[in-house]
Amino acid sequence: MKLPDQIQAYFDGKNARDPKRALSGFAAGAIVGDEARKYRGHQEITAWMAETSKKYNELSEPLESREEPGAIVVVAKVRGTFPGSPAKLRYRFTFAGDSIQTLEIGS
Repeated sequence: MKLPDQIQAYFDGKNARDPKRALSGFAAGAIVGDEARKYRGHQEITAWMAETSKKYNELSEPLESREEPGAIVVVAKVRGTFPGSPAKLRYRFTFAGDSIQTLEIGS
């Protein structure tokens, strides 16, 4: 499956615990929504990545992607140290130009 470079960099960087790589396709003021919280900007998103990697030791494997109006949705299998692992999660990316503007993660 071929993902847009920005989305592939997100998954590759998150799995490698490399926030700089994961955020390389995100706009400076990007927003990530996960577990009923919002993280704004690279600094907050980097802290969220570090916290979730430490807490859940997760790895994400994209399984499928589809375009929706104004967004790209990726379904991924996520494995880690959390109840219900592995789980399928839905990642909804929106773009502003060539940069990821928002990412919403849910089941």
